[in-house]
Amino acid sequence: MSGAEVRRERLVVGTADNARLDTYLGTRHPDLSRSRAVQLLEQGRVSVNGVVARKSHRLSDGDVIEIDMPAAEASEIAPESIPLVVVYEDEDLLVIDKPAGLVVHPAPGHSSGTLVNALLHHVQDLSGIGGVLRPGIVHRLDRDTSGLMIVAKNDAAHRTLSSALKRREVRRIYVAAVWGHLPQDTMDIDAPIGRARNDRKRMAVIPDGRAARTGVRRVARWRAADLVQAELESGRTHQIRVHLAHIGHPVVGDATYGQGAERGMSGPDRRWAGDLARRVPRQFLHAARLRFVHPRTGEELRFDSRLPPDLAAAAEWAEASTLVG
Repeated sequence: MSGAEVRRERLVVGTADNARLDTYLGTRHPDLSRSRAVQLLEQGRVSVNGVVARKSHRLSDGDVIEIDMPAAEASEIAPESIPLVVVYEDEDLLVIDKPAGLVVHPAPGHSSGTLVNALLHHVQDLSGIGGVLRPGIVHRLDRDTSGLMIVAKNDAAHRTLSSALKRREVRRIYVAAVWGHLPQDTMDIDAPIGRARNDRKRMAVIPDGRAARTGVRRVARWRAADLVQAELESGRTHQIRVHLAHIGHPVVGDATYGQGAERGMSGPDRRWAGDLARRVPRQFLHAARLRFVHPRTGEELRFDSRLPPDLAAAAEWAEASTLVG
């Protein structure tokens, strides 16, 4: 591979804390997720103290990590004229309000019709750091989660925003409806998340998972459910859904982590819960608020998104029926 196609990066480990190499790169390197770090390790592109290293290599203070970083590949994804709700745009980034049902990037079973296809039509030259399938994507939302997302237009903005995300300097607040009633109005859920042992497509709270923390605040108490705000202090896959299910209050309409939760209730509460479930067409989770510093200007940017019509209608019914009941 020629020098024009690859750049070598050098990192000197400060405090290692006996961390695995893949975990260290995924949390400390501004451009790498853990999955991307694993990919580079499996390709033999990462060495420690001059020796090609495995992903499970345990680091020590002062170790020198070298990464042969391939240049961003040209995207082979076709631009598609898919409507986008753009709430902010400048030369460095966009903030979009993603509708439920829109997959963020191509994956098995979703080769087209994704947010990335739409972005490639809207923006001529997206940041390549996310890789061939995820150009410009700084953070993701699940297919059935609606709300605010940041997209980087260039590599410099992508690096800065990704680094801010890892330092927990990007505030992301969601609105969710959960079954039952939280034990208190505010709480922090601090529980590690990893792949479920019996189903690799699901996430779960497991002892050796990656650290994850979610702050939760009750906004409204309905008859047999709560409306809450959930703030991510980390960004694990399905984090809010997994954490809320872990404490016994899964997200209303969550077919993966909370399916049938309303059937465990009794009496009038069960009938009310059944009515709410029928009114919620998908998981009741919406990315409602973003706060972050602009990567070029240093200005704080603040964005808010109201509940979309499907969730707003369900919330209005839940509030009204609670007052009547």
